[in-house]
Amino acid sequence: MLRGLTTVAYQSSDLEAAKKWYTEVLGIEPYFTRTEYIEFRIGDYEHEFGILDSRYLPDLSAEPGDGGQSSGAPGGAIVYWHVDDARAAYDRLIELGATPHQPPRDFGENFVGAAVIDPFGNVLGIMTNPHYLEVLEKRGRS
Repeated sequence: MLRGLTTVAYQSSDLEAAKKWYTEVLGIEPYFTRTEYIEFRIGDYEHEFGILDSRYLPDLSAEPGDGGQSSGAPGGAIVYWHVDDARAAYDRLIELGATPHQPPRDFGENFVGAAVIDPFGNVLGIMTNPHYLEVLEKRGRS
């Protein structure tokens, strides 16, 4: 059923600031830009990383059972992006203005993960993941 990651979409109340911050983090400009949304293609498989202007989100604050959507606290699943050095990437994200969420930790077997909260309230997970590198190697990439 789940065949692969297509798009990860974050949100921001200041889309221009998010564009500037993620352009610095990723080292590239977005390839797709609209008034309410920007999107980058990143990584070895050019995954789509989008940011939606939060003004275009539905107002869930009045809905019962909204899962804490209106609390302002980060929630939901954490998507971990592969990085070559999780500790160095974590330090760089903090240097660029992210807030610590989960400090780097060793999950065992050379898996090291961490998460930050970007300046716009989204949780950004990073991980040095040996399985990711094995898949690249099988496909003749490194």
